[in-house]
Amino acid sequence: MVSSMARVPSAVQNCKLMKGLLSFLICMTFAVSAFASDVKIDKNNCTITKDGKTYNLYGKVKIVDSFEDIKVKIVDCFEDADIKIVDNFEDSCGKVKIVEHFEDVKVKIVDSFEDIKIKIVDCFEGVKK
Repeated sequence: MVSSMARVPSAVQNCKLMKGLLSFLICMTFAVSAFASDVKIDKNNCTITKDGKTYNLYGKVKIVDSFEDIKVKIVDCFEDADIKIVDNFEDSCGKVKIVEHFEDVKVKIVDSFEDIKIKIVDCFEGVKK
């Protein structure tokens, strides 16, 4: 009889532990979804839409540490777009000029939680179809 009574508090503790763990997992799911943004890449128009704003995947780009429009991860394979860095004529898909002022879009380079993955190339720039 003593052994069955000893199991009751243990079972109650396990139940409380499971409820706590379940609550934590639910909270973490909502937290991750709250920080996730709605990002869509339009391959036909060479644009990316984030939080209702559309940005061209070409033009003048300023690289920033905070208050970015788009988070970019630079990769060697499995990229969403091939980007060529140019000094002028940044008016077609995949051609980007790095500037300090009068940018079209502000980009933050990240290692994780990116909006788009790019590969820096010398030729054949554009969005992967």
